[in-house]
Amino acid sequence: MSVKTASGLAIILCGVVFATCYQTQAQEKKIKREDLPPPVEKTVGEQSQGAAIRGFSTEVENGKRLYEAEMTVNGHGKDISMDQQGNIIEIEEEVTMDSLPPAVKRGLTSAAGSGAITKVELLTKRGKLVAYEAAVRNGAKRSEVQVGPDGKKLAHSE
Repeated sequence: MSVKTASGLAIILCGVVFATCYQTQAQEKKIKREDLPPPVEKTVGEQSQGAAIRGFSTEVENGKRLYEAEMTVNGHGKDISMDQQGNIIEIEEEVTMDSLPPAVKRGLTSAAGSGAITKVELLTKRGKLVAYEAAVRNGAKRSEVQVGPDGKKLAHSE
């Protein structure tokens, strides 16, 4: 094997290893409650009162380890993302279309186009409502659309 071929193979191998490590790092991993750091467990205990916990996961996002608790509260889904210190980063809470302000309802319906809205969640980051997100089904295709608290299209996805 020539040096040039060996160098090319080494570069390809490094790329494959990097891609595999990056993909593994970005993937959500299911964990057990006993695997939560104590500050995260404390926040989960406070936030899950009256809820049925469906599970926990962790992932590295933008270089930071996050933990997520998935629960059901009063018959609807609620997912809470926290950092390692137990600080709530984001809450995604399922809501009904009927509970939405008219402008938000119009904005989501418009963004969904001919698709059927199957689920709506409100997204709260650091205690502030930042967006409404709808799951949309159009035949076999599934997607998500978001609008701001005012019902207008967002400049970027939350």
